[in-house]
Order: sequence, then structure tokens, then C-alpha cells
Amino acid sequence: MCEPEEILVLESVGTPTLWVALVAAVLALLALDFVITRRPHEVSMREAVAWSTFYVALPLAFGMYVWRAHGSQVGLEYYTGYLVEKSLSVDNLFVFILILGAFAVPRHLQQRVLLYGIVGALALRAVFIALGAAALAAFDWVFLVFGVILLLTAVKILRDALRGGDHQVDVDQMRLVRLLRRWRPVTGEYDGARLSVQTPDGARALTPLALVVAAVLAADVVFAVDSVPAVYGITEDPFLVFATNAFALLGLRALYFVLESVLGRLRHLPHGLGVILAFIGVKLVLHWAHDVWAGVPTVPTLWSLAVVLLVLVTATVTSLVANRRAPGPGGEAASEQPLVAPGGLHRGP
Repeated sequence: MCEPEEILVLESVGTPTLWVALVAAVLALLALDFVITRRPHEVSMREAVAWSTFYVALPLAFGMYVWRAHGSQVGLEYYTGYLVEKSLSVDNLFVFILILGAFAVPRHLQQRVLLYGIVGALALRAVFIALGAAALAAFDWVFLVFGVILLLTAVKILRDALRGGDHQVDVDQMRLVRLLRRWRPVTGEYDGARLSVQTPDGARALTPLALVVAAVLAADVVFAVDSVPAVYGITEDPFLVFATNAFALLGLRALYFVLESVLGRLRHLPHGLGVILAFIGVKLVLHWAHDVWAGVPTVPTLWSLAVVLLVLVTATVTSLVANRRAPGPGGEAASEQPLVAPGGLHRGP
């Protein structure tokens, strides 16, 4: 087994210069996205694929720099963390699809809603990452707490996934939506990208877009609860944790339009993510136990990467096989049916 220092980075990769460069790059990319979505339009597949390719190539290239500058162990931690966060972000798209569908968001406004969700998620995760880093530095038992959180989340994901069935979002039952409706009147129609409008009597009223954004931001809070501990199970370095989260989230807007027609076919993805979170949860518990009892084994990062890849490949292959075997209405294969998020609302608002 590897020694503890081989599993978690003891000295942060993030120098002040690197932190400034990364934050500046993230802000620049978000600003670019706001410019792109300033004039609402339907996203073509060609545009979505181009941006998705860019947002995959960028973190891969950054990982090459990390690998060359800081060694293979740190590079493995970065790539493993990014793969975990990207997998969780794809699962988040299940929830976003259901929220946008429940609110009947026009297609030309969907990318603006997703952008608001990405900004909110980045801000929330930055706070969670800072709190997590401070807690881990002060208390060793935080590894145990993070591990238990992931194990409980994994149990819920797997339970919901095994139950199967269609998942719906009832807008009227959302507490946040009901609260906003009590606070301000809500118009019956969308008004471009505006979140509020002035009524004939001079008062301000929310548009349905404001309710959608609020619902997506509420989902972001839940997503951060398991996403941040999951990557802390791979690396203790706050810089790598933030980098993997940021790179995984930045490409969601474009990835949504690439995957919205096929996400429903990945029926076993929730099962796979449940297994991954359970594995990382066990890894965190073992790390805590190793600090208490030196004889307890730990899990090397290379093993973590192998397990994550194996689970994701298995979930994808079994999903494709199940789609071919499971007939849908009218004798058509299930893969040809409209999108349904199997088990994807386990972390919804």
C-alpha cells in the first residue's frame, strides 16, 4: 500500500500566481458565456459540440501542465478528481432537464438559465471548498464526516435508482417557488431574459424565468454537499479541488445541449455514481482510520482512477445493452423513447 502522503497532497499546488490565473480564467470564460447568451437563441448541435470539445480540451491540457510541473502522483489526483466531478455534473443535468421541462422554459432561454446555475454552483462550491479545507486542516475526524456523507448519499442514490420509475418535478410543491410567489407576484409569461418586469400599476413582478433560476440555484446547494467531499476524497489540495470543480462546471451549458437527447438512455448512470460515491466514502473512512490506527490500509490514487473508470464504462455498456433489450410502447426500443431521468432526482431541489 502507498504511504499516506502518496494519497493526498500535503503541499498545495496552487501558488498565489496560479490561483490568480485560474480565477481570472474562470471569470473570463463566464463573462464570455454571458456575452454569448446575451442575445437568446436556440443552440445548434454544431455550436454545442464545438464548445463542449473546448471545455474538455481545456482541463485536459491543464492536467498535462500539472503532471509535468508537479509529478505523476499529483497529475493522477487531478485527473481522477476531474473525472469524478465531471461524472457528477452529468448527473446534475438530469435534474436541470427536469426543472427546465417542468417550467416549460423556451429553448432559446435555456442556456441563460444554465449559465445562472453554473455561476451559482461555482460560488457555492468555492465557499464549501474553503470551509472544507479549513475543517480538514483543523480536525482529522472531518475525513470521517465526509466519508459518512458520501456513504449516505450513495445509499439514497442506489435506492432511488433501483426503484426506477419516472420522475417529475411539481412546480407548485416547491417550497422556494411558493415563498417567492408570496413575496412578489409572478407574471404568466416569459419576457426574454428578464427576471422581473414592471406591472401597469408600477409594481415589480417576477417572471417565470426568476422562478426557474431560483429552483436551479436551490439544486446547486444540494449538489455541492456531495460533490465537494467527493473530490476531497481524491485530493486534499484546495487548489486542485477548486480546479476540478470549475472545469467540470464550466462546460455544462454546452454539454446540456449535446447530451439532452441521450441522457435518458444512460439508465444505469445513477447506479454507477452511487457505487463511485460509496467507494470514495469508504476511502475517506479508511484514511481517517489510518490516522488513528496505522495498520489500517489506504487506497492509492491509481486504484481510485481505475475504479472510477471501470464503473463508468460498466454503467454505460450495461445501459446500452438494457436499452436494446427493453421494448418500449409500440414495440420500439426504450432507447428511442423520450428522455426520462432514471433516478436522477436524488439530489434535486
